[in-house]
Amino acid sequence: MQLGGIVAWLAGLPAWQGFGLLVVTSLLLSVAVRELGDRYLKRLTDRIDGDVDEIVFGGVHTALYLTVGLAGAYVGTQVYDISPGIAVPLEAGTLSLVIVVWALTLLRVGRKASTVVTDSRYIDRQMVPILQNVWSAAVAAVAIFLLLVLWNIDVTPLLASAGIAGIIVGLAARDTLANFFGSLSLYLDGTYAVGDYVVLETGERGRVEDISVRSTVIRTRDDILVTVPNSKLSNAAIVNESTPKTKRRIRVPIGVAYGTDIDDLEELLLEIAEGEGLVLERPKPRVRFREFGGSALNFELLCWVNNPAQRARATHELNSAIYKRFQADGIEIPFPQRDVSMSVTDVPGELFGQPSEPPSEPFPTEGAAGEASQPGAEHRSDGGQDGR
Repeated sequence: MQLGGIVAWLAGLPAWQGFGLLVVTSLLLSVAVRELGDRYLKRLTDRIDGDVDEIVFGGVHTALYLTVGLAGAYVGTQVYDISPGIAVPLEAGTLSLVIVVWALTLLRVGRKASTVVTDSRYIDRQMVPILQNVWSAAVAAVAIFLLLVLWNIDVTPLLASAGIAGIIVGLAARDTLANFFGSLSLYLDGTYAVGDYVVLETGERGRVEDISVRSTVIRTRDDILVTVPNSKLSNAAIVNESTPKTKRRIRVPIGVAYGTDIDDLEELLLEIAEGEGLVLERPKPRVRFREFGGSALNFELLCWVNNPAQRARATHELNSAIYKRFQADGIEIPFPQRDVSMSVTDVPGELFGQPSEPPSEPFPTEGAAGEASQPGAEHRSDGGQDGR
C-alpha cells in the first residue's frame, strides 16, 4: 500500500481512533529506534577512534527517538479535522517540545565534546571555551527564534532592537570584538600554537607563551614578555619558525682575501661545521661561493640546527671556530681600507709651518697721481701702463 493509500485509510477512520493509532504507532517506532539504535550505534562507535563520536551519537540518539514519539501527535493534527482550538495549541506545543529537546541535547553534546577535546593535542585548550560559548549562543539563539516564529510572535521589532543594540555594542567594544574574531581566525588558520617560535613584522622574535581571547604573549630572546593584540596579529605577516618542522638552516657569511685557495677553504669550513655539536648531520652542511666582493671573496656556510632556539648559539660557535682556525692557518680576513692623499698646495701654509704671503695693497686710483712715483706704486704697475 502506498503512502497516499495509508493517509486515505487513516482519514476514513474516526478522528479519535485514527489520532490514537498514530500516537501509539509513533511510540512503538520510538521504542524500536531506541533499541535498535543502541545496538548498532555501539558497533559504529567502537570502530571510530576517540570518544567524541560516542558523545555525539549517544546524545543525539535520545532526542531522535523522542522526536519520533512526538511525530504521531503532529501528523494527527494534519490528517484529521480537529477543532482549531485544540489543533493549533497541540501542533505548536508538539513542535515547541521538539525544538526544546533538540536545543538542550545540542547544548549538552557541545559541553561534553568540549570537555573531551580539551586534552586533545590537535586543539589548543585555550580555544575550547571560546568555541563552546559560541556554540551555546548560536544554538540558544536559533531555538528562541524558532519558538517565537512558531507561536506567531512578530520578531521584527526584536530584530530591529537587536540590530541597534548590536551597532552600539560594536562601536563601544570594537577593539574587544576585533581581538576576539582575530583569535578565532588565528586558531582556524593554524598560524601558530603555544611553544612555537615566531617572527613578527616588527622584527621581534620569540616563543609563544600564551594565546588568550584578547592577545598573544611572546617571550623574546631577551627574556621579555611582549603582549600583542590578536587583531594586529591576524592582519600581519607572521613567520612561524617551528612549522612544518622545527629544524632550521643558518647562514654564516665569510670573506677571505683574493688569492686564497677556495678548494682548501671549502674543505676547512665543512670540517668546522661537521665538528660542531649543534649542527645536524642531515641535511649535510654546504659551502657556497657567493660573489667577488670589493675587497674579499664572499662565501656562505649553510648548515642546519635542530630547532630555532639554537640558531644564535650555533652561529656564535661557528664564527668563533672559523676565526680561530683562520688565525692558525694564516688565512687572511680582509677588511675595507682607504688611502687618503693630500697636497701641500691645496691647503693654507700655516698647517705646515710656512708663512702666508702678505695681502697686496689696493691699486692707486685716478685721484692719487702724486702717489704713482712711490716705489710700491711702481711695483704694482709693472704689469701694464695703466696699473688698474
